[in-house]
Amino acid sequence: MTTDLGLPEDIQACLFDLDGVVTRTAVVHAAAWKEMFDAFLRDREGERFRPFDDHDYDEYVDGRPRGDGVRAFLASRGIELPGGDPDNPPDAPTVHGLGNRKNTLVLEKIRTDGVEAYDGTLRYLEAVRGHGLRTAIVSSSANCRDVLRSVDAEHFFDVRVDGVVAAERKLPGKPRPDTFLAAADDLGVEPARCAVFEDALAGMDAGRSGRFGYVVGVDRVGQTDALYAHGADVVVKDLAELGGKE
Repeated sequence: MTTDLGLPEDIQACLFDLDGVVTRTAVVHAAAWKEMFDAFLRDREGERFRPFDDHDYDEYVDGRPRGDGVRAFLASRGIELPGGDPDNPPDAPTVHGLGNRKNTLVLEKIRTDGVEAYDGTLRYLEAVRGHGLRTAIVSSSANCRDVLRSVDAEHFFDVRVDGVVAAERKLPGKPRPDTFLAAADDLGVEPARCAVFEDALAGMDAGRSGRFGYVVGVDRVGQTDALYAHGADVVVKDLAELGGKE
């Protein structure tokens, strides 16, 4: 292990998730998912509906592309909707409609409350760059670039593979490893020499199945055991725990 970065010595690149790793937006996404799904379930089943909860968020939607998250959660409740089209309005009774409704809510919450970055992650990114490692941001969010710009963090990354890029390249999202593998390829670094930084269980699965050299789980919500069970090599509450001081 290196003294400064807490990574194996042969790691040449770091691949970072956005929400919950770089920025404090995971809680915003969770709130938007709950508001959207609870309204949908209440309309469908009445006041006796079973609300969307933290387990549902962790298990079915966290880290996944919006459409995949909608499908996975609805399937867990035995509900099937038509897929619809990506440009469906937020009130459309389709998978894309529900996904767009959630995105409208999360953008409203971001505009209202703003976005903050994790200071420990920003310091770690500075150290990673200072040590000459390549970096990529890998996110299922279609709003990734705007969020990075809002916290003045876009310059930390050599490569961006987000929801927009994944759609253009037709890359399946997490828990499949394809977006992380694409980022490694764009950086010109073999997956075995890349470290993945993720807070979502789907991201852990992607890191494990992609055979990346090191997978760091970031536990912001008390799910250390689950992160290890899904493939983390190490779990920290903040990237500052890995070191990163010059």
